Amino acid sequence: MKKRVAVMFGGRSPEHDVSIVTGLQALEALDQQTYESFPVYVATDGNWWTGEGLRDRSRYIPSEGDYATLEAVVLDTAANARGIGRLIQKRSGFSLFKPKMTEFDVALFAFHGLSGEDGRMQSLFEVANVPYTGMRPLAAGVFMDKATTKRVLAPTGIPQLPYAVLDRPESGLMPEAAALQSQLKNLAFPLIVKPMRLGSSIGVARVVSLDELRAALPVIFRLDTQAIVEPFVENLVEYNIAVSGFGGKIATSAIERPKRIEDLLSFREKYLQGGEGKAGSQKTPGQHSEGMLSLTRDINPRLPGQAEANLRNWAAECFRAVGGSGAPRIDFLSNERTGEIWLNEVNPCPGSLGFFLWEAAPTPILFSQFLTHLIDEAFTLHRANQLPADPTLPEARLFPRK
Repeated sequence: MKKRVAVMFGGRSPEHDVSIVTGLQALEALDQQTYESFPVYVATDGNWWTGEGLRDRSRYIPSEGDYATLEAVVLDTAANARGIGRLIQKRSGFSLFKPKMTEFDVALFAFHGLSGEDGRMQSLFEVANVPYTGMRPLAAGVFMDKATTKRVLAPTGIPQLPYAVLDRPESGLMPEAAALQSQLKNLAFPLIVKPMRLGSSIGVARVVSLDELRAALPVIFRLDTQAIVEPFVENLVEYNIAVSGFGGKIATSAIERPKRIEDLLSFREKYLQGGEGKAGSQKTPGQHSEGMLSLTRDINPRLPGQAEANLRNWAAECFRAVGGSGAPRIDFLSNERTGEIWLNEVNPCPGSLGFFLWEAAPTPILFSQFLTHLIDEAFTLHRANQLPADPTLPEARLFPRK
């Protein structure tokens, strides 16, 4: 029988819309000969919905009329030995009828950002004892926090920029200048400031003075409780590479060098702008064959000296440091003139699941094959982590078993 796959996307996250695109791409790309897939949409208010209408991109964001044709569900978190996921129909008020239950074998996560990519959803599925794709809770939580990522990876020797952490004030969104200056330590302008736990370049700004930094922080502090600042890298070029451990062997993808219009690759450049006539561009948001929306990029560019070997080695080291799973994307910053390279951040669940990087990898993997690898790994990890029905050791039992 075909395995039933719940493709989950959306969520209470500033990256909600990007997650929808990734989820719809995965739904389209799954091997229909092997899997029976269905969408599970987590709305911006946190409610879960399912229904065939959620396959239609034109219905996003759903209206009240759309919701009338969908089914509200909740996850049954009572763990079962079979490891089968159960979505229970959510009803308001009293009913004599038993609620409908939808079973599935594995969840394919297409979440980005808060409450999905950061370990929270992963922890929920661990409690429910249901297989799911991607990174485990600890690794996802570490990599979604940029400062924690730096601390955890510091012993690896991977080059990193100095940084400072800025806390949201107890009242208001703009810190006092004196307090802000003390938190900056010895960092000198110009600086890059960004949210601690968001991706997709949301809230990222280049600032050249304390006043500009103060002006940039309210936008960040509406979405996150902390910001991180680093020195601005001159002659900036970025390199992105995905890594996986499918089949027990760590492998790295193609290397991506995003093309830039301005100094920073903004959210709109990454997901909304057209790139007509450019290799790797996409004119229609959500189009299956092109991956991340409208991102113009060079794939497998020629790199100087040991740069390629270093990027691949450092990506693998990041993956090993947290007992990696899934296929995170590791992003690096470089001064093109000096050749220096620094770790930027790790994305537990990259946009479009990073499938276009694997299709151009040294050993190419098509999107449908890539998703199959993720699902196979989900089952493998789930089996490895099963406990006995009563995990309490005999010598630790304080109460009799009946």
